Amino acid sequence: MTAPLTPPPPPHEDSAHPVRQGPPDGEPAAERYEQDGPGMKTEVREAAVIAAVVALSGVLLGVLWWQLAPQVPLVGDSADHSWVVYLKDSEGEQAVGVDGTFTLLGLAFGVLSALGVFLVRRRGGVPLAVGLGVGGLLASLLAWRLGVWLGPGQDVIARAKAVGAGVTFAAPLRLGAKGALLAWPFAALLVHLGLTALFGPRDPEEHEDFGRPGDYGPQQQQ
Repeated sequence: MTAPLTPPPPPHEDSAHPVRQGPPDGEPAAERYEQDGPGMKTEVREAAVIAAVVALSGVLLGVLWWQLAPQVPLVGDSADHSWVVYLKDSEGEQAVGVDGTFTLLGLAFGVLSALGVFLVRRRGGVPLAVGLGVGGLLASLLAWRLGVWLGPGQDVIARAKAVGAGVTFAAPLRLGAKGALLAWPFAALLVHLGLTALFGPRDPEEHEDFGRPGDYGPQQQQ
């Protein structure tokens, strides 16, 4: 009779699986995650600052609109002790030029603001984009109201009486196409999105970390 052979020990369960490495010694896990970018509170704070700065820059847009927009000529006339005011050139395109000037300036400011924000913070992010869009809309509203305030007075009858009948004077500065207020935020968001997609930092590709030699369990020889 021969003694029964002793079966070989079963292979170690962890021998066929890689061992993942934890954070390096002395480096807390929280610090490792903070290296991926600022936290949400920091991003929201940065977005609020950017929105405020962009909104205040609407003052410059309002001044430029007031200076560059074409004047709409009006003429006053009196009949039976009452005054009427009408367009001197009913077929003129000055009113369209006023809206067009605001739109073009808004597009230019949108591009510049997007470029400036991208240069300050290339990483981008949803809060940053929201802050840029909100700031652009507030800047357009501020520029619109400031330009109207800086422009000719709104009481055209009083001005017609002041200059006299048949004398040409400029109409109040008005924005007929309110959609022009969206030129700045739309341009800013589109340009910033394009810059971030083309030149923004890329996230590193994730690879499986199979550890170093010696990190595996004992191997069973066949």
